[in-house]
Amino acid sequence: MSDLSEKIQIDLRNAQKAKDELKVSTLRLLLSAIKNFEIAKQGTSYTANDQEVVSVIGKEVKQRKEAIEQFKKGDRQDLVDKETNEWKILEEYLPQQLSEEEIKELVDKKISKLGATSTSDIGRVMGVLLGELKGKADMGLVNRVVKEKLT
Repeated sequence: MSDLSEKIQIDLRNAQKAKDELKVSTLRLLLSAIKNFEIAKQGTSYTANDQEVVSVIGKEVKQRKEAIEQFKKGDRQDLVDKETNEWKILEEYLPQQLSEEEIKELVDKKISKLGATSTSDIGRVMGVLLGELKGKADMGLVNRVVKEKLT
């Protein structure tokens, strides 16, 4: 079991003792998502490493963000609040995210290093940045910054 998975398990037990229902349900869903990832990867004997766990958490956060947008459109503030609280719990397990300014600096450096000049270079720049920033930054924001710089 990875260190991060172990920390989630411990936090789940602590949340159960504290009778924090929202945290308990959120962490159970997260552990289930991690288990499903492991089974899809190589079956029941596979154990995800920390980087893979961070990737699963990132997907769960993204799902919450998308759900929040949909619930806002449907004028369901109760569900917006629930999803937002789950999102905050999940974000505790992600590495510190880069700010928009840090992303812009990094994008500028990569664009100049790769000699990218037009929109046809977006895929090449994003490919390099994806490897470096996965789990450290919102890739939607990174994509938007790259497009702004190259158009």
